[in-house]
Amino acid sequence: MTTVTKRDALKLLGGAALAAPFAGALPAFAARESELNILCWEGYNSAQVLDPFRAAKSATVKAESLTNDPTMINRLRAGETKVWDLINVNNPWARKAMYPEGLIKPLPKAEFEPFFDKMLPQFKAPYRWAMSDDGKDLLGMAQRFGPYSFVVNTDKVSRKTAEEQGWDLFNDPSLKGKYGILESDDWNVFNIFMIAGINPFKVHDAAEMTAFGETAKKVFGGAKLVGDIAAMNQALVSGEIDLHMTGGTYSVSPARADGHPELRAVTPLKGPIDGKGGISWIEITSTVNNPNLSPLATEFLKYVQDPKVAHTVAFAEGTFNPVAQMGNKACFDLFTKEELDAIQWDSLEEEMSRSAEYDIVPDYDKALEIMTSAKRTKG
Repeated sequence: MTTVTKRDALKLLGGAALAAPFAGALPAFAARESELNILCWEGYNSAQVLDPFRAAKSATVKAESLTNDPTMINRLRAGETKVWDLINVNNPWARKAMYPEGLIKPLPKAEFEPFFDKMLPQFKAPYRWAMSDDGKDLLGMAQRFGPYSFVVNTDKVSRKTAEEQGWDLFNDPSLKGKYGILESDDWNVFNIFMIAGINPFKVHDAAEMTAFGETAKKVFGGAKLVGDIAAMNQALVSGEIDLHMTGGTYSVSPARADGHPELRAVTPLKGPIDGKGGISWIEITSTVNNPNLSPLATEFLKYVQDPKVAHTVAFAEGTFNPVAQMGNKACFDLFTKEELDAIQWDSLEEEMSRSAEYDIVPDYDKALEIMTSAKRTKG
């Protein structure tokens, strides 16, 4: 999830940005054989990932990065299935929303299921989040993943303290003005529910929504700053803040790679999601139900399975993350000791086991409205 963030901005790669005029002009292209459009989280829009594919296919590849899944999916719902060929979002959306709504197309299982055999054990086929509810259709490919709860400067808040106190740290009045909030709407909704001691991934009654609102006001009111990944890491390094919520390997790995091992992503030992204290994410990349889908869409999905390309994806400019392809020794061996340290490989399995997997908040729109109001009150 570098010093550059998953941010709501058009990523201009190799030419013109993907903006509204582009969407209108798309049908004017005579053929799609040499163009590919990707809607994604940051990383897949990196020139390091895209340029070799562009060169190999003599293709125009454009990618736009946004900061949360609901926004990306709403773009497809609004008619942009005619624009995009691939969409890269977190794990539940393909199975629970995009496929049932006809926004994505299944992949040919015979071609793509064998790739899962070389992934880490938890991704072996049939991998739940890559499959339709009935288990018949393959909806996308897994790659980047990781735990994502909060980040501490262990010189200020020890890892042991952070893991044991967990989300209650953000209820501690003595930490007011000593923490930041990373801008990411869906994850902030998750985290505020967690701080309130409520499972985010269920239908909430009036009392729970009231508690959520009160917690949102308290959390935003006590924050030293709200900003992007670069701002959070800089503030941690400088000592302006001791910790920040909504963060993990995705956000802190660039700072660790830059020589700050004291900054560490933390997964609480316990929490309100069936006892689990953390939340993890797994990205699934799917082919959009574009009436004129580029044949390069499936070619790109195969391309990023290559061990060298998967390593590039893991360490693309932006943020650094584990990838499912590390189950393949040819891929794993490309990671240096320093790179493994940057992505906290030493505790990855343990922290994933303490994490519930990213899911959909049933009353997300209402929670987002409440949280946005609390954020606005802070100014």
